[in-house]
Amino acid sequence: MLHVQTGAIGIDPYKEENIGPNSYNLTLSPVLKVYEEVVLDCKHDNRIRRIEIPTEGYILQPGTLYLGKTQEFTRTDKHVPMIEGRSSFARLGMAIHVTGGFGDLGFQGNWTLEIIVIHPLRVYPYMKVCQIFYHEPIGPTDITYDGKYQGDRDVRSSQIHTELNPQEE
Repeated sequence: MLHVQTGAIGIDPYKEENIGPNSYNLTLSPVLKVYEEVVLDCKHDNRIRRIEIPTEGYILQPGTLYLGKTQEFTRTDKHVPMIEGRSSFARLGMAIHVTGGFGDLGFQGNWTLEIIVIHPLRVYPYMKVCQIFYHEPIGPTDITYDGKYQGDRDVRSSQIHTELNPQEE
């Protein structure tokens, strides 16, 4: 990836063996989070519980939304990042992001993954779980992302309540 070598795209840690023909494979951090509330409320910061994925794996259950994150911290100011789940996991009934795969110019951070499964599925830390790819925008790139998820290093639950309750920003 030429843009990684020139510094236009940052991926940390970066491993040559994760390069694919059209993308770069990102790995699953050993941290998951799940909501503790029975009913989630968009106007509130819903409680979450942290789960550590042991080396022997952790079984994800249908009907639960798991928030995970990529082990890699990515950044770019001149390219539009996007992530997609790997087809091998989709064939096991795992969706790696519900709708959150589109990044913004200027985003930097670890990606929070919205993970759901159709069947119980054992997952392991540091497995290549999704792929990131970049688009070159057409036109000026002077507007970059500086939102509520900028610089995330941990799994981040929804922050929509800060939009609905502006005094919390």
